[in-house]
Amino acid sequence: MAHPISAFQAAYISIEVLIALVSVPGNILVIWAVKMNQALRDATFCFIVSLAVADVAVGALVIPLAIIINIGPQTEFYTCLMVACPVLILTESSILALLAIAVDRYLRVKIPVRYKSMVTPRRAAVAIACCWIVSFLVGLTPMFGWNNLNKMQRTQELNSSHTEFVITCQFETVISMEYMVYFNFFVWVLPPLLLMLLIYLEVFNLIRKQLNKKVSSSSNDPQKYYGKELKIAKSLALVLFLFALSWLPLHVLNCITLFCPSCQTPHILTYIAIFLTHGNSAMNPIVYAFRIKKFRTAFLQIWNQYFCCKTNKNSTSTTTAETGN
Repeated sequence: MAHPISAFQAAYISIEVLIALVSVPGNILVIWAVKMNQALRDATFCFIVSLAVADVAVGALVIPLAIIINIGPQTEFYTCLMVACPVLILTESSILALLAIAVDRYLRVKIPVRYKSMVTPRRAAVAIACCWIVSFLVGLTPMFGWNNLNKMQRTQELNSSHTEFVITCQFETVISMEYMVYFNFFVWVLPPLLLMLLIYLEVFNLIRKQLNKKVSSSSNDPQKYYGKELKIAKSLALVLFLFALSWLPLHVLNCITLFCPSCQTPHILTYIAIFLTHGNSAMNPIVYAFRIKKFRTAFLQIWNQYFCCKTNKNSTSTTTAETGN
């Protein structure tokens, strides 16, 4: 049996539940908005839906599993490993979705004329499927053997079979720090983030060149197109910035744990880093609502059509009509 929950753990669980209660409805609203609004059906917003699905799963699956791990139940080794792996899958899925979004924005400004013929819905669907397949392979690598089982057995001098090996379930107990730093961070997190930084810098450079070139043109269409692309690119770059800001502190702490075993990291810093990673899933819908007009319009439409009018269903028809407007 797990030990009783302390006051600190109760506070941790309360914050995690609050994050989940913001993240899940917010990202479901994003998916709903894309589904009901024809203006949100291009490739970029399909990748945003993939990102939102990962964020919904963080709130609905990863946070409950993180709470279980925090409590530290007694489990079989591979059961604990299965509890720890979903966060790795969903983190990688988010990174690859952000990378797909960045590449998509680059193509929109680099080859605007040929963009629609190159980035078709079918190709976007294939790209999303590939992102998820890679995410599962990366996230489930510890299940294939890169974990702490042998290390723990050597430390505790146990010769029992895997099925009999019972432990106190904690993330660092089962997940190898070598995997987290050398493979997860140095291969699948840091390089994509740096690549996205370069892509967005090039996107902004291309847009500004086009805006400067078209300043004296009699046609307003190119000016309008690249002006809109600049606004959307800024919003999506902000999403990327928030992701990096949320996830890098935890990866830095992992590096400290691996490269400086004698260094004592305050527990409060670890908890703050964990809250940042989970809280990132709740940030994106807020960014979309405030920064992207199409999403803001779709959110208001959903509110007026499915919630606002229903709450006023006993009012007069005139009041209902005014509320809908």
